[in-house]
Amino acid sequence: MPRTVWMLVVARAINRLGAFSLPFLTVLIGTEFGAGTTTAGLVSAGFGLATIPSRVAGGRLAGRIGRRRTIVLGLVGCALAQLGIAAAGSLAAVAVFAVLLGLSFELYEPPSQALIADAVSPADRVRAYGALNAALAVGGTGSGLIAAGLGRWDLRWLFVVDALTCLACALTLRLALPADGPRGPGGVPDDGNGDGGHDGGPVRPWRDRGLWAMFASGTAFALVSLHIVMALPLTLGHRGLEPADAGLLFTASAVTVVAAQPALRLRRLAALPDPAAMALGYALLAAGLAGYAAARTLPAFLAATAVLSVGEVLVLGRVLGVVAGLAPPGGTDRYLAAYGISWGVATVAAPVTATQLLERAGAGALWAGTAVLCLVLAAAQPLVVGPLTRGLPVRPGAGAPAA
Repeated sequence: MPRTVWMLVVARAINRLGAFSLPFLTVLIGTEFGAGTTTAGLVSAGFGLATIPSRVAGGRLAGRIGRRRTIVLGLVGCALAQLGIAAAGSLAAVAVFAVLLGLSFELYEPPSQALIADAVSPADRVRAYGALNAALAVGGTGSGLIAAGLGRWDLRWLFVVDALTCLACALTLRLALPADGPRGPGGVPDDGNGDGGHDGGPVRPWRDRGLWAMFASGTAFALVSLHIVMALPLTLGHRGLEPADAGLLFTASAVTVVAAQPALRLRRLAALPDPAAMALGYALLAAGLAGYAAARTLPAFLAATAVLSVGEVLVLGRVLGVVAGLAPPGGTDRYLAAYGISWGVATVAAPVTATQLLERAGAGALWAGTAVLCLVLAAAQPLVVGPLTRGLPVRPGAGAPAA
């Protein structure tokens, strides 16, 4: 794959090595400031709400000031906000810095995902995004262990170390990525074909009904993923286990993701159509979440984590390729930014839904309900993704997604 892809992969592994603080934000609020579960959930929801304009800004800034500058700006902003959380002396200060973190958090994603989509052929996008997910997992194997250790000592140090890795990632990409190229008409990134912009008219992702279908499905998937991230430490505490041991579970998930990468290249699995592969992924997610509902010991949680992690690999390896394939040439930043808002919506909803279900119905109901949602998603994939991957564009000029 091109050097740009590998640079993004390596930098993301560095960044992911310290990206363990957010799952413990609610725990920090409760242990350091004595806030209840509901208050902690609302602060986390404030962070999630701020990620929505952050994702939109990431797509727009990539077109106006360049992808490399946008990536560096987002990473540095994240570092400063996390240092603010670590140093905060009151719940109000934590809430302010959590919102500032959200405003910086998603600036990175649209330009980095678009760089990968534009650097490889459509047929190679699944492999390229798979390599990115594997890099995140490699970093995650270390991050979970660091979280388990630092979390027992002082939760604030989780945010300090996370900030340092953000700065290291920003410096790496500032030095390694190619300089931002010329802007096309209206600030649109040059598509590399020498015409100074993208082919066709203005990029309007929200007029694409295919993107809306992927957005709805993606929001549900993001809600499931963030339930895992935000509610797992709390679930361990409710069941008499150490909340910091969630770091061990996140490490187990990362190891599973890395170990599953060779399986993705098996002929039968690689030849599966996108709808079938994604439906299988959601079914495995449902099985793992059902395991969380029943688990009472750390080994049981570890087994369930391994199963659902394989499911996440199958979904994540396909979904970004489908979305990038919908975009017209030169429009990947805007399409991926629009799709990524699904994670912002879920980040707002997940702290509230997870904490309220946990508090009112218990951990079993929380994870059983999330498993049912995954089964619904599995059944819906032929209807959502099937028409797109059969080359039936929803709007004139829509590109065929990668298989």
